[in-house]
Amino acid sequence: MRLTRYLKAAFVNHWNLLAVAGGLGFAAIVSWPVLWPLVVAGEVAYLGLLGTHPKFQSYVDAQEAKSSRVDTTLQQETTLRQIVGSLPKKALARFEAVRTRCLELRQIATQLKEPGKVGPAPLDSMQVAGLDRLLWIYLRLLYTQFSLERFFETTTEAPIQEDIRRFESRLKSLEGSGDSPQQRKARATLDDTLATSRDRLTNLKKARDTYELLQLELDRLESKINSLSELAVNRQEPDFISAQVDQVATSMVETEKTMNDLQFATGIHTVDDDAPKLLQRPTVQVRGG
Repeated sequence: MRLTRYLKAAFVNHWNLLAVAGGLGFAAIVSWPVLWPLVVAGEVAYLGLLGTHPKFQSYVDAQEAKSSRVDTTLQQETTLRQIVGSLPKKALARFEAVRTRCLELRQIATQLKEPGKVGPAPLDSMQVAGLDRLLWIYLRLLYTQFSLERFFETTTEAPIQEDIRRFESRLKSLEGSGDSPQQRKARATLDDTLATSRDRLTNLKKARDTYELLQLELDRLESKINSLSELAVNRQEPDFISAQVDQVATSMVETEKTMNDLQFATGIHTVDDDAPKLLQRPTVQVRGG
């Protein structure tokens, strides 16, 4: 319940804890039993007044939102370091080419709007955030593609199919062999192992079906990012550009869901909609093979 959150926040406030400890300590020292219920009554009144006050509730909500943003940012940076540290040189160079194109067009927009000025482009902050999100999806697409390629190198269908046939055969051989605890345990173990092998086969087929789609989505998103950056130069209309960015981002929802479903191959947990500031950060270090 929301009220419980506010009451807890009011109670754990360090000044309140100090006051309660002081009041109870004083009551214990002077040995006045009447002070104990007075301290408790005062605390209940304090919690009731502060915990239900709209301004205090707004403060608690703001602090929780701030904490959530910090956690999200840390997760983003961890994921970003993992991706950049793993991608090969060719993939990083492809991403950096798209990001650099966006930066160059932002500078062109600056010069068109304010001739002679050198510095950050005057694009609307929502446009920048939208382009950051598209770049973030693009970078994760590159990493997912790379992860699937590694997955295919270590996982093939034939051995999994062979395991499935072998476990099915062993299960069949146990039919009619009795119902002792040992036999039940053996069948349960084989059932579980067979289910695991079938899941592996399902994952492999899912990865194969997705791989070609990812390649197409990479080309489409790269073209869209370049197109949106050009629109930012040719049409100085923040609302229009933001709407176009949102439209492209919305069209990628299913692709993002697909990437999240491929955690078994990428090792990346479900990623939040918020994106790191890729457009404003230094050039990614191109390394690897």
